[in-house]
Amino acid sequence: MPATKRASTRKPSNSGKRNRNNTFETSKPTVTSPKKAAVEIHAIEYTDGITLGQLAKKCGRSASDLIKVLFMQGKMATINSVLDQDMVETICLEYDIEPTKVQPKDEDSLEDEEPDDPRLLKERAPIVTVMGHVDHGKTTLLDSIRKTRVANSEAGGITQAIGAYQVTVHGKKITFLDTPGHEAFTAMRARGAAVTDVAIIVVAADDGVMPQTKEAIDHARAANVPMIIAVNKMDKPEANPERVRSELAEMNIMPEEWGGDTIFVNVSARKGDGIKELLETVQTIADVLELKANPKKSATGTVIEARLDKGRGPVATILVQNGTLHHGDPVVVGACFGKIRRMTNEDGIEVKAAGPSTPVEIIGLNDVPLAGDHFRSYANERDARAVADRRKRKAIEAGRRKSAAVTLEDLSKEIAAGAIKEIPVIIKADVQGSAEAVRSSLNKLEVEGVKINVIHSTAGAINETDIMLADASHAMIIGFNVRPDAMIRKKAADAGVTIRLHTIIYKVTEEMEHAMKGMLDPVYSEVVIGQAEVRETYKISKIGTVGGCMVTEGKLSAHCGIRLIREGIVIYTGKLASLKRFKDDVKEVNVGYDCGITIENYNDIKIGDVLEAYEEQQVHQAA
Repeated sequence: MPATKRASTRKPSNSGKRNRNNTFETSKPTVTSPKKAAVEIHAIEYTDGITLGQLAKKCGRSASDLIKVLFMQGKMATINSVLDQDMVETICLEYDIEPTKVQPKDEDSLEDEEPDDPRLLKERAPIVTVMGHVDHGKTTLLDSIRKTRVANSEAGGITQAIGAYQVTVHGKKITFLDTPGHEAFTAMRARGAAVTDVAIIVVAADDGVMPQTKEAIDHARAANVPMIIAVNKMDKPEANPERVRSELAEMNIMPEEWGGDTIFVNVSARKGDGIKELLETVQTIADVLELKANPKKSATGTVIEARLDKGRGPVATILVQNGTLHHGDPVVVGACFGKIRRMTNEDGIEVKAAGPSTPVEIIGLNDVPLAGDHFRSYANERDARAVADRRKRKAIEAGRRKSAAVTLEDLSKEIAAGAIKEIPVIIKADVQGSAEAVRSSLNKLEVEGVKINVIHSTAGAINETDIMLADASHAMIIGFNVRPDAMIRKKAADAGVTIRLHTIIYKVTEEMEHAMKGMLDPVYSEVVIGQAEVRETYKISKIGTVGGCMVTEGKLSAHCGIRLIREGIVIYTGKLASLKRFKDDVKEVNVGYDCGITIENYNDIKIGDVLEAYEEQQVHQAA
């Protein structure tokens, strides 16, 4: 047998240390290495949104050093503060460092940045945006094209949300965007111009060039799209198309017949005159532009409008600009995510696919996107969800950056002025575009010593969460084309939350300006007197639809003003045509009693609708 090696019996020296394995380690001599010399940093690159802590690492300095530099310049910041360009340059100048701002590539961009294979490009429909001054006949023009009566349903006669429609002319499709003409909707109109191929500028022949006409032209020019001038209302005796041409010529919009390159078409939207010529002009320009897209790729496009539907959840009207969107496709829309559960055209007909230049309404998103957001479809749900999550985090960080840095100068001014007067408001509207427009209008109001602080604005009916937020922040709620139900109004009253309700945007600004000037409660022009719920409906010839109602609050009075509310959204505003108890006409019906009603010029009454009754009253608050 081979000899086995005997284990050593030598005891270890006591000069070592006992380790965790109960054995000894001998001490090793300490080797001191020389310290690395500090690297001098002379130049850095940074991106928008860099924090003070991140900049400190790039500059090889401590965060406290950078905070001191800003403090000495009258600026306050913390290690997590997001720095603007001036603050970055101030710090770098102190340490003789050259900063270069770079634009990082957005890996989560939803815009179509990939070049298309020319062999896959197919002809697409032109996207036409109709723009112009308020009440110059834009929607009526589209009505004439579509043979519909959209204009009759608009509140105050003003279009207050972007609409998207597709029509067929001589076998070829044209997509139209109807943008609001009111000055408050500048941002919405700008979005319309950004996605368009051709802009139709509607100018009333009896009114001439107006402020929003110039604004619309500026948007079309900024988008670098060809313009067609539709000189409308030619049926009016006072129509003067030559005046319109002269006024536009002064703006360097020269008619073709005067040697320019802009086509002018005289039309009467109300009578339908000139519509054929206008559409032929659009087709001619589209042919010259040779508009093409790749229907074989993933869909990309833009949100035209979005809202929260009580029964269906988030609903978005989108315009597919490239690729094809299919039923069931995972999509990322802004920072929202979802899977297309249902897709319909402007007539409410369900479709399974939507190619380039096609507007559709989609259902399936987890939240309401913003009008103007880009969208992209993805091959699988996992990738789409990951992109949406990253974009959501970026949006949250961007929101934090808005109030990250506070200067000592601003702080001292506020302290010297005493208590800052402001009116905190929450905005709820029927659609996101309206909420955005109301917010923009209120932000423009300027009254010395008073400011408006919009703490939240979104689409959807006023709910309990809004009341809680208003209560916590001491804010009033402005509802635009929405109405709270009785339970919400009671919760608001119990919490002392003020709710202001409007359907016309300039009424919002008038009321708030009044409040800002005196810090007084605004003057009401109407007072809600009651509410009723439609329990039954009856069709009666020569009369129309009769609503069998139960008065649930207050009272209904004969010939009072009525708002018909469906799922929290105002559907129609008008007056009672009749109020009956059994077969008798009555002057009023109080809470707890049933009644029969008809509404002037309106028959689309449905079971479950809520009727809000109001009377015109002048209420003045003492100073």
